[in-house]
Amino acid sequence: MRNKRYPENAIVHLNFLPTIRAALETGNGNAAKALDDLAPAVPYELGYADLSIGFGLYPVYLRGEAYLAMKQGSAVGAEFQKILDHSGVVQNELMGALAHLQIGRAYAMAGDTAKATNAYQDFLGLWKDADPDIPIYKQAKAEYTKLQ
Repeated sequence: MRNKRYPENAIVHLNFLPTIRAALETGNGNAAKALDDLAPAVPYELGYADLSIGFGLYPVYLRGEAYLAMKQGSAVGAEFQKILDHSGVVQNELMGALAHLQIGRAYAMAGDTAKATNAYQDFLGLWKDADPDIPIYKQAKAEYTKLQ
């Protein structure tokens, strides 16, 4: 479905709308539909360079979350590794730090405790000064403790 307000805007149709739809589907527990929604973004997701308005690698992040929900560990790791490999595009966006956590979850899912531990340590190191009551931070610390 094309957005009628911006019928010629490729960024809207190949990045923004697929990303928004995928976020909604993942949030509603429909990870497979989220992956379908993100398909149009695949050829362009690493080429988007307008960092002033965000959405750079969000399709990649959401694809990783969808795979995580589907418990497909190697696919999860591949998506979040793209984010870690392209930190210049991510800059200081939250997903850059969260990619460490998510790849840790992928390694834990795959049974690779050593790599999972390292990824969790990377995440917790980045967030060492975070408010200790942030839910994702508390959850990450609990997951890390279980790995020990």
